[in-house]
Amino acid sequence: MKIKLLMAGLLGLVSATAFAQKGELNTAKEEYEKYSGLRGQPAMAAMAGKSLTTAKESIDKASANEKTATLPLTYAVKGSIYSALAVQDTVPATSLPLFTTAEEALKKAKEADTKGENKKMIDEAYLNLAQYQLTKGVKEYSSGKYDLAYKSFDFYRTVLPEDTNAIYYTGLAAANGKNYPAAISNYSKLVTTKYSKNAGVYLDLSSLYLASKDTAGALKAVSEGVTKYPTNSDLRKREIEISLQTGKEKEVTDKIQAALANDPKNKTLYYYAGLTYSQTADNYAKEAGATKDAAAKAKLQASKAEAYVKAGEMYKKALEIDPNYFEANLNYGYVILNPAIDAYNAANKLPANKQKEYDAAIAKAKAQFEQAKPYLVKAVELQPKSIDALQNLRTYYLGVKDDANASKLKAQIDALPANQ
Repeated sequence: MKIKLLMAGLLGLVSATAFAQKGELNTAKEEYEKYSGLRGQPAMAAMAGKSLTTAKESIDKASANEKTATLPLTYAVKGSIYSALAVQDTVPATSLPLFTTAEEALKKAKEADTKGENKKMIDEAYLNLAQYQLTKGVKEYSSGKYDLAYKSFDFYRTVLPEDTNAIYYTGLAAANGKNYPAAISNYSKLVTTKYSKNAGVYLDLSSLYLASKDTAGALKAVSEGVTKYPTNSDLRKREIEISLQTGKEKEVTDKIQAALANDPKNKTLYYYAGLTYSQTADNYAKEAGATKDAAAKAKLQASKAEAYVKAGEMYKKALEIDPNYFEANLNYGYVILNPAIDAYNAANKLPANKQKEYDAAIAKAKAQFEQAKPYLVKAVELQPKSIDALQNLRTYYLGVKDDANASKLKAQIDALPANQ
């Protein structure tokens, strides 16, 4: 009889101990929920902090007891509490161990919670961890530690895979750390979302492909960007540049001409057509400069002149639609000015005994300079602080030997801010 009574007493003691530890788990959960409800309220900050401290004390006890240590709820509550503590702690040396403990607990919670009873709590705790890594990543990025920032942002992105800022930050850190495959992967994902700055992302994506020496990928990316954002001038320019670099001048020209057929009053498309021919002419000029063979050089010079004529025709059409189109005025003036400069330089290379030929060449060059003047002046009127417009107009004054106005323009250029 005494033995039975003793056994009953022992069983009662064991049950009481298990109940006490479950009580600690319940206390931890309740105090954490109380903290969650109070945080974010400045007036309740002290009370919220007290609840979180109590929650930690209780979950540590529940985690140390074999009866409750491996319960799915224990892991979930511990992960929640420690993740909140990690976010609050601004000292890396002490916050990182809290983060690690939370991450380990949440991993076990997901494995043990086969019925999904604690999913909401686990997901919210992971949001705390994501916030911790975001804050950490921003500090690392600001310090130029791009590889570390990438890892931090990538954790954040893993928790919130559809968050556009998470994708962008991860891609940005990867790009700055020259981790081009990771940057391309993230930016490629980003352009499929409704991110508000995707036009710029397409431009960055093309740059990343170019940095990876993948011109085909760069052209594909920027062309897709142009299709989605046809009025974006930076994308159009990049598409033209890459197309010319890869020998696809005809393709980009045909593309713009096809767009013009559907929209013949679109001044911007005429401008881009002009820009294509202008850059083609500049490429011919570079080739001619590097060529020593006289016949080949002459052929390239002729091709350059022809391309400038075509460019001028396109810019002129743009100006017929909008006479105040700054870029068209600027570039039209330039494509008229460029042959005048060539003629001027050629005249000055004539020997002294060729005075008659010299006078004729200078007269021809001056007439060409005068054709450019109205557009050069208009460009400066439209944007008086544009260094390109001012330099082009100064070139005109130098070409017609108007030293006084050339000096005035130089003073204006010198007065511009250094980062203009």
